[in-house]
This record gives sequence, C-alpha cells and structure tokens, in this order.
Amino acid sequence: MSAKGAIVLMGSGELTATMVEVYKEQMRRVGPLGPAVFLDTPAGFQLNSDQIAAKASEYFRTRVGHPMTVASFKVKPPSPSFAAEEAYLGLTQAGLVLIGPGSPTYAVRQWRESPIPEILARRIAAGASLAAASAAALTLGRFTLPVYEIYKVGEALRWEAGIDLLGRFGLSLVVVPHWNNAEGETHDTRRCFMGESRFQELQLLLPADVAVLGLDEHTACILDLERESVEVRGVGRMVLRRAGVESIFEAGQRLPLSILRQARTGARPAAAIPKEPPAAAGEPAPLRSAVQALERRFRAGLEHWRLGECAQAILDLERILWSSAHDLESEEFISPARETLRAWIVQLGAAMAAEFRTPTDCLGPLVGELLALRDHLRTERRWAEADMLRDCLKRAGILIEDTEQGSRWRVVA
Repeated sequence: MSAKGAIVLMGSGELTATMVEVYKEQMRRVGPLGPAVFLDTPAGFQLNSDQIAAKASEYFRTRVGHPMTVASFKVKPPSPSFAAEEAYLGLTQAGLVLIGPGSPTYAVRQWRESPIPEILARRIAAGASLAAASAAALTLGRFTLPVYEIYKVGEALRWEAGIDLLGRFGLSLVVVPHWNNAEGETHDTRRCFMGESRFQELQLLLPADVAVLGLDEHTACILDLERESVEVRGVGRMVLRRAGVESIFEAGQRLPLSILRQARTGARPAAAIPKEPPAAAGEPAPLRSAVQALERRFRAGLEHWRLGECAQAILDLERILWSSAHDLESEEFISPARETLRAWIVQLGAAMAAEFRTPTDCLGPLVGELLALRDHLRTERRWAEADMLRDCLKRAGILIEDTEQGSRWRVVA
C-alpha cells in the first residue's frame, strides 16, 4: 500500500502570512477527506495552551479560509477517558492536522503508549496532511532534541527517542527547526538554540544511518509521499547533513524524496507503510451484516436525536463483541469493531454536550411569545388578563420584572 498523504515540516512561523498558501494548497489536496484539526499537546503544560489553540483556529478561519477544530490532548490520562477518546476521534477524521510550538520531549512523553502516533501515520497513509512546526517537527524523527533541558536548564548534550513517524515512511532523520535562529545576538543560537559548536557534538551522538534535516525559520519542507517529492517553501533554506557532507536547498526547489531516504551507509529499505485497520478481513458475513445494520441504526438515531436508538445500537454491538470474543472470532474482526464501539460512545457524548441547553434556552421562545401577548393586553388596557398571564408564569417558576427598558424574566423554580 503506497502512502497518499503529505508531511509538512516547518522551521517556525506556522501562523504567519508565509504559510497561508502552503495550508491552502494542502486543504485543496485533501479535499473532502476531512477537516483541519489542531493538536495541542506540545504546549499542553503551558497556561496559555488554550489561547494558542484559539489563535490557530482563528488563523485558519480568517487567513486560510477553512474552519479548524481542536483535538485537545494536553496530558496523557492515567486511564481511558472520554476527553482522550474525543481527541482520537477528531484526529481519525482529520484531513489536515496542525501541531505547533511547545516542548518536544513533553509531547513525546504524552504520545508514547497512546494511539496518536499510529492514528497520524494511518491518516497520512490514507491521504491526509500533517503540518508539524517548531517543537512538533522535532518529535517526528527517530530522535528528538531536548531543547529546554539543554538550553534553559543546562543538562548534558543528548538526544531522546522521538515518535519516529518519518521512519514509518522510510526516512531515517532527525528534524531540527530554527536552524538559522539569531535570538542570541551576542551568542550563537543557531541549530535550534544549540549553537554550531554544540550541535557538532550532538551530531556525533547520532547513529550512522541517521541524517540531520535542518529547517530555517519561516521555511517549510513539503514531503509529498504520493508523488515521492520534496519541495522547499518560505523565506529560508533546508539543510541536509549526512556523513559529514552538508547539502543546501533553497526555497522554490523541488527534489525527489529518495534524496532524504539515502542513509550514510547506502540506501535504507523503506519502512512498511502503516495500513488502515482491515475492513473486517476474514469477518463472517452474518457478523459483518449485523454490524453494518447497527451502524445505520446508530447514525439514524443520532441524526434524528433519538438517543435511545443510539444507546441500543451501542449495547447490541457490545453484545456482539462479547459473543465474538467468547467464540474466539478473529481479532481482525474484533479490533475494528471495538474501535467502532468506542467511536460511537464518543460521538454520542459529544452530541449530547453540543445539544445541552439551560432551562432559559429551552423556555426562551415560548416565554418571549407570552410576554409579547402580555404587552399587547396591557396596550389594550386589559390589565386583569395581563396580570393573570403574569401570575400563571409565576406559578410555573418564571418571574416577570417590568422595567423602564421593558419586561425581563428569569427562572426561579
């Protein structure tokens, strides 16, 4: 199975004018595959993580012209949780996933032993785009750089394990954003705040088959896995260091992806591309038909807000799963059916949360009409009838207050 998607690596500037056209092109490419989703993990420990997510959503809405939802996975829960399952579901339905600044090592710790790396790999294989900037770009390689720990705390030079998403597509790399950083002014902060001299020491710590991909700030490297190409966009350069040799690629250049797949000791065989979960391979026809029928019942119940039907479909699928496990059915059937069950539970919970309304919301249209009738009665000086209407509402727990600005009401029951 060949990969159909793209990985966009950014040195920085993921929410600037430089990247607008990059995102627009990716959204046109993914088409109806799914919406844009922001994953907030790298900055999940920061007090302003919600503001970062809101800024990304606003940027996509106003600059890119597409809505963006948030898959919130700030910290790995100690046990399965609805919030985590909701984040997983959002990612499995995404056409483009954007991940941005924060701490790379924090993000890797949260994602480790979670489904997120596998979900991202599957979405890319299916045709979706992953845009990873700054800290997020650091996480995707075989190793990641503990920037804060070294630059801010003064810990020893080292690499830590990344999620190696690139390795799933045959790329043995470490990604280093902020390659040309100059914030230090009086000291060298290039190479993602390490400085060239320290970074040379770090390179010596890498295995022989791992190359360094450096990205200048406000620069994107688009890995088109379907076309097997790499394109450099933005205002800076992409740098590839392998076996002591540095190759520089300017913005606007397009090159074959095989250049990044070469290892120091020769060509490295491409890693197996992750596949979507088998669509019930080897599943008995009666079970397949039963699950499909339940799927239709669940969708219809959700669409028409018949929650009892949704709950019954969930219970029936759980019964089928229990029976299948008891009868030693193939895991190739049970695993995707279990994922379906979890997705239904999350969708039902999300729908209930979205539809929940306060008593004021529910009663508003009716009380508004009754107040308009009361105002009409008072205009016609039919005071007794107007007072009867007010008293009726009061007995129902709705208090009417007449002010100079008009009648106001509130629920007191």
